[in-house]
Amino acid sequence: MDKDQQLRDERLVFYRQDMEKIEAVFQEFLELSGSLCAMLVDKDGHLITQAGHTMSYDPDTISALVAGSFAATCEMARLLGEEEFSLLFHQGKKESIQLALVGDRSLIAIVFDVSTTLGLVRLYSAEMVAKLVDILEKAKKRPQAETLAVNFGAVVDDNLDGVFGG
Repeated sequence: MDKDQQLRDERLVFYRQDMEKIEAVFQEFLELSGSLCAMLVDKDGHLITQAGHTMSYDPDTISALVAGSFAATCEMARLLGEEEFSLLFHQGKKESIQLALVGDRSLIAIVFDVSTTLGLVRLYSAEMVAKLVDILEKAKKRPQAETLAVNFGAVVDDNLDGVFGG
């Protein structure tokens, strides 16, 4: 497999219309569930996007911790003979967080407080995850010409060589 194909397989490329769809799904979820915040995170712990209130904590730090927590949970699942645990819930006195797998590359982190119920979060998050999976699958299946140029790696290498005199 060439470097360009490997890059396309490992990373999704999001366009404005993808982000607008994701943000609309987030807004609908937040309104229906009463949650404070929703974050889409890749499995490496990078924040893709977020919606809602995140003033009391750093979303990048939460994203990294979400990925680490999910990775640890995946290992627990494997040790117990499960393929994976697709949903995690951490309850606090004031705020709680639910983590869910979205497709094969992403996670959703939902922060909510005592003014909403876990039942509402679970009900509406299942719908949200299904919508997000659809958006991500369409982005993943986007024709190659719409993502990265076929010789993207070579073009970048050539340009860098020109800049640095290589």
